[in-house]
This record gives sequence, C-alpha cells and structure tokens, in this order.
Amino acid sequence: MLDSSDTAFARDSHAPHAGACVTLTFHRFGPVWARLWALAQMGASRFSLPKVPDIGAWKLCGSGANQGFIPIPNTAVAAILATWPDEATARARVAECRPFTSWRKVAEETFTVFLAPTSTRGKWAGVEPFTVSAEPARGGPVAILTRATVKPKVAMQFWKRTPSLNRAIMDDPNVVFRIGIGEVPLVQQVTFSIWPDTDTMHAFAHAKGTLHAEAIRAVREGNWFREELYARFRILGSAGTWNGDNPLETLDNAQ
Repeated sequence: MLDSSDTAFARDSHAPHAGACVTLTFHRFGPVWARLWALAQMGASRFSLPKVPDIGAWKLCGSGANQGFIPIPNTAVAAILATWPDEATARARVAECRPFTSWRKVAEETFTVFLAPTSTRGKWAGVEPFTVSAEPARGGPVAILTRATVKPKVAMQFWKRTPSLNRAIMDDPNVVFRIGIGEVPLVQQVTFSIWPDTDTMHAFAHAKGTLHAEAIRAVREGNWFREELYARFRILGSAGTWNGDNPLETLDNAQ
C-alpha cells in the first residue's frame, strides 16, 4: 500500500470537534502521470488539508491491489478521511475546498461517503478521532471501519491470513462496498465496508467456522495488533461513483 506520509492522526488544533461527521473520499487515478501526481499529493496535501476551514482530524491513505486487501501497492487508488462538525459543513468543504477539488479534478473517478459515528472502540495513532453523534441505524445500511497496527514481527503471518479473509468478504453477496486502504505498508491497515443492515453485518462477522472467524481467532490468540480501532457508522449520504456507479444506489433500488 502507498505510504500516507504521516504516521500521527493529524488534527487541526483549532477544531473543537473530534468527528461528529466523517467523510471518506476514494479517488481512482488513470494514466501514469496522474498516479505520480497522486503520490506527490500524499506529501503536499499534508500542508493544504490543515487549511481547510472546520476540518478536524484527517488522514491520507493509499491502497493495495485487489480492492486493497493485499500488500502489493495499487498506485491507482488513494483516499482522504476527514472529520467535521456536521454534515452540512462536510458537504460544503468537500465540494468547494482544496485539496478535495484538486484531487477530484485529476482523478478519473471519485466516491465520497458521509458518515455519522454510532459506536467506536479503540484508538488510531494514539487518539480517538471519532465522536459518537448518532443513534445506531435501524433497518438501514451500516458502514464499518477497522484500523489496526500490526506488530512487525507477525506481519507476514497476518498477510498470510489475508487472502482467506479477502475471499470471505468478496464472496459475500450482501456486502455493498468494500475496500482496504492503509498508511505504512504492511503494518498499518484500514478496512471499510458497507452492509445493507446491521443483521447482515453481524451474520458475516460472527458466523462460526468461517474463514473470517478463523482469521479473527488467530489474531486474538496471537495478540498480533499493537493498536486497533473499530467504528460503526450510520450512512448519511454519498456523492460520486465507483466502478461507474454509486454503490448506495443498489440499496435504494432494492427498497
């Protein structure tokens, strides 16, 4: 995965909030020049993001190949995660402010999800970046973000488990959207997925005897993570497309 170029969870020191609204924006870049531009922006955007009005915590992340679930870098996909005081502010800033506008202009495709945290457990780079700001979704779609720092000495064991976990989530017909992004290659990983409802998500996460269950058990028994965070979100809305469509429209059409 691409290096995010900053290991701490950056935060605007003037922002009073810690993530009442969260945006996760994915960008897909085409030609080699555009990918090189995106790689350069992993460094340059560290200076422009703090200047965005009302932004709280933020992260720049790269991706791996095969939807980000393997450690081979995918220079075509990068993401910006940011927190805001409310949804209206988030929508305005993402639509109007650099670096969001400049990334969107160069990317072949951009997809932003607007999220309200409903539960969070753990820390990311030593801080709690999200503030629970909404009641759990009832009967509607739910998004899950997990982030972990893998202990270097067990990184290879972790990645040996990843293909099985990847197949499990890729083969599940219920998952609406899934992607793996990350910071420092091999040892700092983020997964993000959208499910049609909480029951469906729970059925996947807690089913016994599955590849996912075996992988989670190995992680827990081996104490592989130095730090981890688990957050659940209500989906407020989205903008843009991914693979030519808005993934959330699948849910709308099914209702």
